[in-house]
Amino acid sequence: MRTELQRLISKRGIASRKEATQLILDGKVMVNGQICLEPTKGFDPRVVIEISGQKIIHTKKSYLVLNKPKGLVVTRSDEKGRPTVYECLKNWEGPLLQAVGRLDLASEGLLLFTNDHQWSNLLMDPKTHVKKIYHVQVSPTPSPECLDKLSNGIFIEDKKTLPAQFQLIRSGEKNSWISVELHEGRNRQIRKMLESENIDVLRLIRVQIGKLELGELPKGEWRELNESDIL
Repeated sequence: MRTELQRLISKRGIASRKEATQLILDGKVMVNGQICLEPTKGFDPRVVIEISGQKIIHTKKSYLVLNKPKGLVVTRSDEKGRPTVYECLKNWEGPLLQAVGRLDLASEGLLLFTNDHQWSNLLMDPKTHVKKIYHVQVSPTPSPECLDKLSNGIFIEDKKTLPAQFQLIRSGEKNSWISVELHEGRNRQIRKMLESENIDVLRLIRVQIGKLELGELPKGEWRELNESDIL
C-alpha cells in the first residue's frame, strides 16, 4: 500500500503534515536518493527518506532541552543568514527534531525540541494552559499596582491577555528582576505587556515549562530528557 510522502514524514515523527509539505516544496526531501517535490506522491512505507541530508529511518520519540543563548533565531535556516539554535545541536546524532514553540532573537533560556508532535502541540495549545515561567530584567522597577494590573490581564492588539502572575524578585538602583508566569503563548507577549506600561525589557529568560525547569544547564548546551521529564 502506497502512502503520500508528506504523511510518511509525519508518521515517522519528523514534522507535522504542513511542515513536511513545506520541506518537500523547498527541495529538502530525498526519497531513495532522488529529490521529490510532490508532497502527495505515493511511496512504499519502507522507502529511505532523507531530509537536509539526514536519513529518517526510525520513529523513536526524542526530547531535548536547550539553554538558548541570546542572538540565535529559532528556525532551521534563516534567509538573513543569522545563526540559528540548530547550531547548538550539531552534536546530536538522533532523529531530526523541531523546536517546540519559539523564543525571539533577544530572548534566552529553556527551549524544547522533539519529533513527538502530539506532545509538542499539547504544550503549545492555549487550551491546555501549560504554565511557562520567565525571569525578566526590567527598568524602571514596576510598582505593585503595575504588577497587579499586568497579572489581571490587559488588552494587546484588541485582545485581553489571560490572567498571569507578575511578581518582583529583587530590585536594585538601576533595574530589577521580575518573575512572569503565563498560560498562553502570544507573540512577544511579555515585551508588549511591559512596553504598554513604559517598562523596558533588558533580559528575558524562560526558566520553566510545566514542571520542567532549566536548572543549571549551561548556556548553549542541551541534554536529552527521560521519561520522568516528559510533562
